[in-house]
Amino acid sequence: MSDVLAPFRLDGRVAIVTGASSGLGAHFARVLAEAGADVAVGARRAAGLEAAADAVRAAGRRCVAVPTDVADDEACARLVEEAVSGLGRLDVLVNNAGIGYAARAEKDDAGQAARLFDVNLLGAYQMAVHAGRAMIAGGRGGSVVNIASSLGLTTGHLPEAPYSASKAGLLGLTRDLAAQWSGRRGIRVNALAPGYFASEMTTEVLAHEAGLAAVSGQNAMGRVGRVEELTGPLLLLASDAGSYITGTTLCVDGGWAMH
Repeated sequence: MSDVLAPFRLDGRVAIVTGASSGLGAHFARVLAEAGADVAVGARRAAGLEAAADAVRAAGRRCVAVPTDVADDEACARLVEEAVSGLGRLDVLVNNAGIGYAARAEKDDAGQAARLFDVNLLGAYQMAVHAGRAMIAGGRGGSVVNIASSLGLTTGHLPEAPYSASKAGLLGLTRDLAAQWSGRRGIRVNALAPGYFASEMTTEVLAHEAGLAAVSGQNAMGRVGRVEELTGPLLLLASDAGSYITGTTLCVDGGWAMH
């Protein structure tokens, strides 16, 4: 009998996860390792980065940890170079690094918004470009998973125009890179769009009863997501299980985007 779960395995593959020092990024790095991949982790905060690397190694996989600010193109190139030189190849990029804040547009600060776009959109593009070059050079294709948000498809209850715009832009980036790379280069590019999950970025909202009620009340399932509910969707897009999926956005948001 064939193993129906075998296509979800990543044995012999190498992945990069950005923003891996906490929250969803740390979870993604651990999941990829448990699925068999060696993992390069990148993030700005060194302490959290080492903890993520320890979790990968605890799963029995090799890991390189590279302090990385994805807004810096040279740092993006260095992360990819160290992944390839240290782990031998590159097959998967999980473009997870991101920042967010809430502010009324008429009171927003242009510098703060520019920094957000530099990280969330330009940083994702820069990482994809360097990773794509490495995958093309390797000749085996690969998978890019851009971590977007359901707020890239619809609005939320907070004033987050720059964040929502950056995630909507990431969906457009996903489609265009998929069109460029999927057929000719064998690189699938997809977006994973979580709704509200308990993480460092959502702590302030979910810590207040009114915020939690607003988040829970706006999706069909009436609750926030559990981080393990992103495990299957991530592996689907990263592995051969999703070999005929490209240019798409997979929402894991409890039905938030229906609104």
